[in-house]
Amino acid sequence: MKKLTAAEEQIMQTLWSLGEGGFMKDILEHLADTKPHYNTVGTLLKILVEKKFVGIKNPNRNNFYYPLVTREEYSASGIKALTESYFQGSYTRVVSFLVDKKEMSIEDLEFLLKQLKKKGNE
Repeated sequence: MKKLTAAEEQIMQTLWSLGEGGFMKDILEHLADTKPHYNTVGTLLKILVEKKFVGIKNPNRNNFYYPLVTREEYSASGIKALTESYFQGSYTRVVSFLVDKKEMSIEDLEFLLKQLKKKGNE
């Protein structure tokens, strides 16, 4: 899966937050804090459509934009790419790194162990 630019990712985060998607006005309202220009958002949406991350429905000539890629699919792709690029494809090295940097607690590790055991029993 292609990696998105920060601006493209911001638009995708907005669409995911909107749930089923939204019209341009919905997207702009959601981005009100950053106040992007209408044309900028339109260009980013066009790029996301070309990259096949976003689809368009055209009711009454108002484009309705909706995500074609879920947040989970994009997150999984990003984590996999990060793991392959920086940790030689080893998730054990990722977890070890997080433990070394004190980003992961014993409680976090116990939770992961419970999840692994649960998934193993399914």
